[in-house]
Amino acid sequence: MTKTVFDSTDSVLSRVGQELGVSQWLTIDQARVNLFADATDDHQWIHVDPKRAKDGPFGATIAHGYLTLSLVSRFMPELLELRMRMGVNYGTDKVRFPAPVKVGDRIRAHALLVSADVTRDGGIQANIRVTVEIENGDKPGCVADTIARYYF
Repeated sequence: MTKTVFDSTDSVLSRVGQELGVSQWLTIDQARVNLFADATDDHQWIHVDPKRAKDGPFGATIAHGYLTLSLVSRFMPELLELRMRMGVNYGTDKVRFPAPVKVGDRIRAHALLVSADVTRDGGIQANIRVTVEIENGDKPGCVADTIARYYF
């Protein structure tokens, strides 16, 4: 897999509207879901009780939507090589969770550079749409328009 390299403002601007790549697959296991539940104090049974969730609406425990979103940070280094002085997460514009990610599912991220603009302080603000695909799923587990600022 080849990473997209951003090493200058021009390298970002020249890729607007283009796919940035696809990550490796990651299997979501119960241990990861439980750790996230502990970190966020969200222990709803649909996430942490496999026995009860088996009879629930999805037939298994599911990852928290925000866990799936948080994994965007894990996937991005697989897609982008950023050769810069500094980068910061600026936020997200829109986040959706079209389908649940069940424990045992494999997910991966696709990234598209939606827009990029030079900022007043000499950085560049990039809006990257990240789609978290569920293997063999009809819908993604998450679609997020992320915003980052890069300083070269």
